[in-house]
Amino acid sequence: MNRRDFIAVMGGAATWPLTANAQMRTPTVGVLWHAGSAQEEEVYLSVMQKAFRDLGYVEGRNIELLHRFPAETPALFERFAKELAGQKLDAIIAVTARSAREVKRATNTIPTVFVVVPDPIGTGLVDNLARPRGNLTGLSLIVIDLSGKRLEFLKEAIGPLTRVGLLADLIEPAAQSFLTASQKAAAALGVSTVVQEAAIPDDIAQAFARFREDGVDAAILGPGPMLFNERARIGHLALTSKLPILVNVAEMLPHGALMSYGQDFPEFFRRAVSYVDRILKGARVEDLPVEQPTRLKLTINVKAARGLSLTIPETLLARADEVIE
Repeated sequence: MNRRDFIAVMGGAATWPLTANAQMRTPTVGVLWHAGSAQEEEVYLSVMQKAFRDLGYVEGRNIELLHRFPAETPALFERFAKELAGQKLDAIIAVTARSAREVKRATNTIPTVFVVVPDPIGTGLVDNLARPRGNLTGLSLIVIDLSGKRLEFLKEAIGPLTRVGLLADLIEPAAQSFLTASQKAAAALGVSTVVQEAAIPDDIAQAFARFREDGVDAAILGPGPMLFNERARIGHLALTSKLPILVNVAEMLPHGALMSYGQDFPEFFRRAVSYVDRILKGARVEDLPVEQPTRLKLTINVKAARGLSLTIPETLLARADEVIE
């Protein structure tokens, strides 16, 4: 071997460890939540962690997850989105529409999967559901009005229903749509409504007190992260006030809500993780259409019903997708 060939071989050998290290780099995924801590997000954080494990990912071994918890604070959503965008990430999971909007502003290159978004086109996240251009894709909520069906389920569960309370989160963009649709559906069933609005958690107890004063038979909660974050407080107030409440998120039921009818949110997180898996394996965002789930889930909390001195009809229990004993 001449000197020139020897130097070429040795020069190539010097790059072997670097090449191997590059190939073995642990993929890193950022997650922008909405609540203030891992404990507050545990119900879905645990679903996400299990979904990664089920696909063969082990944190600290073959994947790193960088979680950020903005505590419903606009400035923190913006700050954390920029912080994640500045990392060498392989993908980002943006849990809510606000998370996704801030990530979109912060980066147009890191593949991003949104999880709980009611209208991806209307909110400007994508311009085409079937073939999203840019760096965002994910899962869209079913955009249909469930107000009438929720009232029907509630009426069947508790018997006579003449007056229903509506609790809306003022910060939630869909709050007015919820109120308008619910009032229209109630009028069609001959049910009057009492509206209470909550801008901050401390407004919730006052809303329940007003519901008691106005003699409502039951209450329906509108959408919004704040009401979901306060599910323990809401469940306690429902049971102590002897007020049946229907919510749109099944994960609120163990705390004292009576019923939920809506989408399967744990499944949304599992599907989001599967999208990240495909991205890590080389899939392009534009080849991952925005999913539009079609399954709705009725969940009934029989334990809460007993605390409210209610007996849920067997015919309704038979139609439930899940019953909490």
